[in-house]
Amino acid sequence: MKVFIRYMVSVRCKMIVQAIFKKAGLDCEVIDLGEVDVQGGISVGQLNQLRTGLLEAGLELIDDKKHVLIEKVKNVIVELVHYTDELPKMKNSDYISSKLQYDYTYLANLFSEAEGTTIEKYIIAHKIERAKELLRYDELNLTQISYKLNYSSVAHLSNQFKKVTGVTPSCYKQLKQNGRTALENL
Repeated sequence: MKVFIRYMVSVRCKMIVQAIFKKAGLDCEVIDLGEVDVQGGISVGQLNQLRTGLLEAGLELIDDKKHVLIEKVKNVIVELVHYTDELPKMKNSDYISSKLQYDYTYLANLFSEAEGTTIEKYIIAHKIERAKELLRYDELNLTQISYKLNYSSVAHLSNQFKKVTGVTPSCYKQLKQNGRTALENL
């Protein structure tokens, strides 16, 4: 049985979810971002225990199929931008569509309706957060970061960075307090 969870965006979330399921007496076969494969069924008592435990951890169960699909889109984007060493050299729309086996137009309309923003703007927000993280680590220069995040040029990255953050990447790097936004808040 598959269980879908909102705001599950990191390895730490996976560990928390695993502990909550174990506490409820459930065996998890597979834990991925946003979903858990549970061995066997789940009783009403276990489901209530899961809801409570997940809410305490800042997560929540998803019951609606449309919301499940939106969470899957978000998780594909988080995985793509934050946990892939090099972004694939294909259109984001093609990548998302192929990963989820849905028509991109349908996904884009559903996402925009529910989230109030486009998938592309959501991707840009995550790419800028990733760029901020890479700038803070100071291991890559701006050219390498733009290549890693699949930007056509350093200028394109810089323009988007400034549009989202209000400062250029080089100014951001010089700031003492480089504030990051939690992934679940993007």
